[in-house]
Amino acid sequence: MVDLLRSDVLAGLTILITGASSGIGRATAIAAAKSGCHALILFARSTDKLEETKSEIQSTNTKTICILQSVDVQSSKAIYDAVRTALSTNKDVTHIDVLINNAGLALGAPARFPELKLEDIDTMTGTNLSGMLYTTHAVLNVASSSGSNSSMLKRGKGTIMNITSTTAMEVPPFPGECIYHTTKAAQEAFTNSLRTELQETNIKVIALRPGVVGGTVFHKQRIGFDEDQYNEFMKGFQSLNAEDVAGQIIWVLATGNRQGNEGERVSVKVLEVVPTAQRMLYVIDKTWNQRNGVEDEKMG
Repeated sequence: MVDLLRSDVLAGLTILITGASSGIGRATAIAAAKSGCHALILFARSTDKLEETKSEIQSTNTKTICILQSVDVQSSKAIYDAVRTALSTNKDVTHIDVLINNAGLALGAPARFPELKLEDIDTMTGTNLSGMLYTTHAVLNVASSSGSNSSMLKRGKGTIMNITSTTAMEVPPFPGECIYHTTKAAQEAFTNSLRTELQETNIKVIALRPGVVGGTVFHKQRIGFDEDQYNEFMKGFQSLNAEDVAGQIIWVLATGNRQGNEGERVSVKVLEVVPTAQRMLYVIDKTWNQRNGVEDEKMG
């Protein structure tokens, strides 16, 4: 069993996280540092927010190396350049052990597909799907200056974790989710196909499916920061927070980082993390808060 109270369960690991400046990505970076990872390579568009994440990490763990890259995952060239730069920045960071494809967004709800702006469609498919493909391709293939055998594919070991969604598995019962659902379903298809194609290596390919995560920019952005829509959706139940999801990510990674054959032998292929009140994608117990003495979440 993995003792998550230990501060070294991720010892030795270099972890690349996309979308690391906020939400699940930021929380995972902080949790990974607290769990003793060797290095963090953090990708996001906002340099300022990445610096804030780094500052918080270093306030609790000064040993973890932090490499920041401002990058738009929609550009394959930008991704390849960022991975190459990250692997040439610090002599103690020679390869990537774990890739967490977390960058993602939803836009335009509750607009139906015919009413969506084309630029919103491009941004969602470019970030959620192309960004994941480009980053995975780069991490599998890019070697550091330490040698051509340092890429994940050449090393034949590592972990690729794709943060998908419970939305990937069921058609959402409300309008405005067509493109988001499509990209998340495609992420699941890619995860399964890649896992199969990487047989004859020790590379693990994992899907982690969060349910409703409140208190993040993600859910506010998807409805255009409409306070009434947000509060109505969150009414009556207690959502996950980013730290809840990050804790489960650390558990999965720690399971694979055990010493000897046990860590290599065991893989958590898929994990769904949902609020207890979320029984299915479209079945949410709206009596949860009243029954458990919890106040409704409001958009802050």
